[in-house]
Amino acid sequence: MTVAHFDPHSLAPTDCGRGHACQFCPEEPQCSRDKGRHEKELIESRLEQIGQIIMVMANKGGVGKSTVSANVAAGLAAQGYRVGVADADIHGPNQSRFFGFVGQRVRLGNQGLPPHAFEYLSIEYPVRVGSLAFMMEKDDTPIVWRDSYKHDFMHHLIGSFDWGPLDFLIIDMPPGTGNELITLADMLEGQDVAALLTTTPQEIALMDSLKAVRFCQERQLPLIGVVENMAGVTCPHCDTEFHVFPRAHLAAALAEVEVASIAQIPLSLTLSSGSDTGVPVVLSMPEGPEARAFAPAIAAVLDHAKATFVEAAAQSLQGFSQAGLENPELEQALSNVPDEQREALRAQLASLMGARH
Repeated sequence: MTVAHFDPHSLAPTDCGRGHACQFCPEEPQCSRDKGRHEKELIESRLEQIGQIIMVMANKGGVGKSTVSANVAAGLAAQGYRVGVADADIHGPNQSRFFGFVGQRVRLGNQGLPPHAFEYLSIEYPVRVGSLAFMMEKDDTPIVWRDSYKHDFMHHLIGSFDWGPLDFLIIDMPPGTGNELITLADMLEGQDVAALLTTTPQEIALMDSLKAVRFCQERQLPLIGVVENMAGVTCPHCDTEFHVFPRAHLAAALAEVEVASIAQIPLSLTLSSGSDTGVPVVLSMPEGPEARAFAPAIAAVLDHAKATFVEAAAQSLQGFSQAGLENPELEQALSNVPDEQREALRAQLASLMGARH
């Protein structure tokens, strides 16, 4: 074979067409394909279909991170967005409970692991939930894994679950700044990713939460803000509101690190028992005080996603601005716009291009 006739693609392994990691494949022992390449492309193909990724973090356990994850996801779905929930908390995968899937399992198919679809009357698109709980024999089985297994599962969570097209993927993170967080932060680098931090007002929780803030700052991971859980309680007898935990020190600490408190969630029996119903409280009681408390956090996530989209759109126009509005590709795109809208759109584009200089 001469150099002129050499096909460089002949060295590339053929795609097996399976939408799951090689570890799940019955042909894995005798397969000669490039497994690393397959799994890398699998993750990339999933991420290409996902818009904004929100990592819900809490460096301290037991502060309500899973509650925040489920209700923010449900709140976004209630506004017509396609939402997925990835349960990355290996040792306490609770999202199956929040969405009513306790005891249910998943069966591997050629397209990967199918997330369970949570449906509710008030949402247009089902919330797609992926969790390690769906792969365990029993819900009370402890997970005793070394870091290498945790590393692999983080890749399965994103790559092997068949998420499909999503506007938002909410990742319920485990507590701490350990292997799972580092693995996901590395894997998602270059994607539209932001963090939402959950904490409670106690000094010990705040101390740990500030470590998560530092992590986001060091990794240059955008931090949308802090959701304060257990921020207050309403007396069931006299309706008086009071704080179980003082929050002055919390407000001062957040101001010092320049992080905004975007929502205060009350200590509520309705909220604490909401997980048992299998329906997040923002859907089951949308007019209740708990749902209203979550509204600012949901709005902040939407505002961040819209700002990210606008910035990306403005950057994509930068290439056009080099050639001006007479760019042939731009003119071809404008030719598809109705005549009555074309000049107005041209003016908006000119304004955006000018704003980039």
